[in-house]
Amino acid sequence: QVQLVESGGGLVQAGGSLRLSCTASGRTFSMSPMGWFRQAPGKDREFVGATSRRGGRTFYADYADSVKGRFTISRDNAKNTVYLQMNSLKPEDTADYYCTAGGPGGTNWSMYTYWGQGTQVTVSS
Repeated sequence: QVQLVESGGGLVQAGGSLRLSCTASGRTFSMSPMGWFRQAPGKDREFVGATSRRGGRTFYADYADSVKGRFTISRDNAKNTVYLQMNSLKPEDTADYYCTAGGPGGTNWSMYTYWGQGTQVTVSS
C-alpha cells in the first residue's frame, strides 16, 4: 500500500519560512514526478510546484508563478522524500498543502496518482 505522509506545516508570520516534507512508502518514486498542490478554503486545488525528469536522469523543478522565487522544491530519492522550502510567506499562501507523486505529472492535479492527507499552513499578517 502506497502512502505519502506530509509534515512541517504550521502557523507562521508573514515574511517567515516553513519547510514541508513528504515521505513515501510502499514503492519508490525515484524516477517519478513528485510535487505539491495547495487548496485554500473555498478555492480549487492549485499547483504549487513539482520535480520531474525531462529525459535522462536529471530532475527539473517547475513552479506556479505565485511562488516563483520564494518556494523551492527538492528531493532525496534515497529517502523517497520530497521537500518544499517556503520563504517570504504571505497570508495568501495560507492553505492545506498536499504532496503528490506518480503519474505523468505536470501542473494539473489529475495527472498525479498518489496523494498525501495534507498539512495545514497558516500565514498571519
